[in-house]
Amino acid sequence: MNIGRAREIAESAEMINVTYDGTPVIIQHVDEASKMARIYSKTDPDHERDVPVLNLIEE
Repeated sequence: MNIGRAREIAESAEMINVTYDGTPVIIQHVDEASKMARIYSKTDPDHERDVPVLNLIEE
């Protein structure tokens, strides 16, 4: 996924299906400088992590 699209999804009020490593996730924040996204799993919202935006897949 590209940075611009990840930012659009993070700011959207709609629920857009995104996966990371096969797991459905929510994008919380996108850091354009580092090209990283703060995400959490839909099934484990307390476990946040930073991952490369390029590894996110819009379903």
